[in-house]
Amino acid sequence: MKKTFKSLCASLLAAAALAPAAQAADKYPSRPIRVVVMFPAGGSADIVSRLVTQKVGEMSGFNFVVENRPGAGGNLALDAVATAPADGYTVVFATPGIAINPSLYAKVPYKLTDFKAISLVGEAPLMLMARPSLGVKSIDDLVTMSKKAPDAIRFGSSGNGSSSHLAAEVLRSMTGLQYLHVPYKGGGAAMTDVVGGQTDITVLPIAESLPFIRDKRLQAMGQTGRVRSPIAPDIPTIEEGGVKGYASTTWYMLAAPAKVPQEVVDTLAEKFDQALRQPDLREKLQNIGVTTINGDPRQAGEFLMSEAARWDKLITAAKIRLE
Repeated sequence: MKKTFKSLCASLLAAAALAPAAQAADKYPSRPIRVVVMFPAGGSADIVSRLVTQKVGEMSGFNFVVENRPGAGGNLALDAVATAPADGYTVVFATPGIAINPSLYAKVPYKLTDFKAISLVGEAPLMLMARPSLGVKSIDDLVTMSKKAPDAIRFGSSGNGSSSHLAAEVLRSMTGLQYLHVPYKGGGAAMTDVVGGQTDITVLPIAESLPFIRDKRLQAMGQTGRVRSPIAPDIPTIEEGGVKGYASTTWYMLAAPAKVPQEVVDTLAEKFDQALRQPDLREKLQNIGVTTINGDPRQAGEFLMSEAARWDKLITAAKIRLE
């Protein structure tokens, strides 16, 4: 009996010691959530990530810390999240690179299956632009000029493997456009140099582009979306400009390491869903050209796989490969 009593006491003490840990594990999140962004501060991905996480934080009480980790077309950020502990405290605010890079690069240190989609936030078109002194008014003008002097036209992108880069590569494969690719570490630097005349053309998110188009510092040649953006209804799409079947947008998705518990995924998805339904956030996003999608984890996961398959076909057809 004495031994049984001692064993019972020991069991109770052990249970009491484990209870706080179990409660802490059940209470997610108990500390700040790190949101890794694939591009520098000030770009479209950074702006959208901060708008959305701020609203989620206001409504849920969750604390988000946005961390910009640019480089290698987003591969540095994606690798950091793929190898992070699968506890829900490190997530990535991804752009299309998450679906594109495994096909685009000869070797990446992660696989698409290393991630679990949580929320498909929204999408936005990009804008094809030229410095006015280049003297082109249409895509036909640009293609014709480029073929007369291959590699004379300098195209500045926001980085190897970025939506900016791939939108131009798809256009190249569909039209025969010729250019020398100059990759930058973000859209801000690419914009600065095309405005300054160091490069000739660029393709960047619509919200970043419109101020430069409206004050005539850059010449718009077309939006990359399937339809005209509500914030630029006067600017035709590239397809309307004569490139039939062309469409290439950027999109934003919250994803986590693949082994993150499903209850954590569901918790984050629910909070993002609630925030993305709020009229004030939807208006803020629309004002920068982002159409909210608000896809749940299943929809987001299906979209991610379909985008990976679509881009793999396009990249193979265009014979694009980066080391």
